[in-house]
Amino acid sequence: MNTINKDLLDKAWDDRSFLNNIEVQAEINKTIELLDKGLIRVAEPSGDEWIVNQWIKKAVILYFPIRKMETFEVGPLEFHDKIPLKTNYMSLGVRVVPHAIARYGSYLARGVILMPSYVNIGARVDEGTMVDTWATVGSCAQIGKHVHLSGGVGIGGVLEPVQAAPVIIEDNCFIGSRCIIVEGAHIGKEAVLGANVVITSSTKIIDVTCSERTEYKGYVPPRSVVIPGSYLKKFPAGDFNVPCALIIGTRKESTDKKTSLNEALREHDIPV
Repeated sequence: MNTINKDLLDKAWDDRSFLNNIEVQAEINKTIELLDKGLIRVAEPSGDEWIVNQWIKKAVILYFPIRKMETFEVGPLEFHDKIPLKTNYMSLGVRVVPHAIARYGSYLARGVILMPSYVNIGARVDEGTMVDTWATVGSCAQIGKHVHLSGGVGIGGVLEPVQAAPVIIEDNCFIGSRCIIVEGAHIGKEAVLGANVVITSSTKIIDVTCSERTEYKGYVPPRSVVIPGSYLKKFPAGDFNVPCALIIGTRKESTDKKTSLNEALREHDIPV
């Protein structure tokens, strides 16, 4: 793998006048190229933790000021932006339905399917994943293998602060229609989220499967089956219901990893 001079990136990060340096620009461009090819990634697993590669996020942020606005024509469509679009989908082994857009600097692995959707720079979408109609994958988000992002799902992006973790969706998850997952939320392997579940860094995620509740924030444990819920909270003006997410069961070992969302929820007597 090509090595990156991280010292040059740090100099440009601390002093933007270095962006005029040809060597600095070359290192930034090389970093984005490696991101685009999937040879490096913004965040990666290390044991039970995920490590954020801050230097890569710096390069993504610094890529914008060194780019000039250009006009891109795709058939009758015209775009005016600093970041080009991904190309050569056939050689990548990626299926892209018309009106799907992926920016250069995002990585799409072989077998990915993009329905009319959007994938931003720095994001990684791993093999066999479906990004369904009007779903969005924000900058630097990490989407695992064989994930299904259903229609209208919103996966948030993050660039700054550089130490902030991106949204992470691990392998074989099923994310239901209109779910919103933002602010560095982490969804464990094989989890199933019902339609309209919202997960932020502060959302209460309450496991209601036992006699005593267990709460999480910003993290859904592996194989969890999750639906939208609410809890009563006291305010000066009175008591009101506040949205939360409820873990109502665990995906069965016998359940096929490609099971539909409907089947996974029916196992727990949840109407769909």
